[in-house]
Amino acid sequence: MSSAAGAQDTSNPPPPGNSQPGQSGQTSPQNRKPENQKPQEEKKDDSANPAQAVADKTKDLTVQAAEATKQLGEAALDKARDWERGWFVGVYVEKGRRLVPMTVRQRREIYLQETLTTPSAYLKRMFAAGIDQARGVPYQWDDGWGGYEERFASREGQFIGSNSLAALGNAALKYEVRYDQCRCQSFWARTRHAIMRNFLTYDQSEEHLRPQWALYGGSFGGGLISTAWKPHPRNPFAEGGRAMAEQAGFGAALNLFIEFSPKINLRIGSRRK
Repeated sequence: MSSAAGAQDTSNPPPPGNSQPGQSGQTSPQNRKPENQKPQEEKKDDSANPAQAVADKTKDLTVQAAEATKQLGEAALDKARDWERGWFVGVYVEKGRRLVPMTVRQRREIYLQETLTTPSAYLKRMFAAGIDQARGVPYQWDDGWGGYEERFASREGQFIGSNSLAALGNAALKYEVRYDQCRCQSFWARTRHAIMRNFLTYDQSEEHLRPQWALYGGSFGGGLISTAWKPHPRNPFAEGGRAMAEQAGFGAALNLFIEFSPKINLRIGSRRK
């Protein structure tokens, strides 16, 4: 009896804080099963509504298409607003860009763009012919459309001749034919640069300035050539000198326009990169 009682006394219950395996401290797989099935049930609920999925996909595609259309429209508007390059002035070197000596191919392309293949080549001749029409020179041509056509054809022929001679001369001398925007900031410094570059240009080094021999020689030659179709009497040397004077005036005005046109473009909303 005493030994049995002693054996019963030695079998003490476990401490209340400790739990046996398989008791409440651990969750059986059967208890965890509903939790594991919950994401599957949610996924099943999402896939159970295909109309909503199609609507969300359509919305995403619509937003993407609208954004792409907006970007395309902004790019087209910026290109249209960049009017001074394509319609008036042609090729020039923008502010901050480094001048690099041109290849023969680049010179040929610039010559074609400034002479034949861009709107600016014809708009400038139309403008000059309009001034001749207003002045009534040559006076032998009438004041109607027939007279304007003759004046425009005369200006076009003179320009092609002078520009061809200038291009050949600049290629032989390896002079720069592009205008470079001033790296300065002040209005007067930029104005001085624009006028100065009408009479001076860079040599092959793109650093040293030289007189525009080819540009004004080509202008003089174009004036001489124009006497071949203008009404007589015409003094070839007077026509050549007049053409050089026109280059001095129109060339300086064009450089000023190139120099300040980007600011005009910014004012009307065109963005510069």
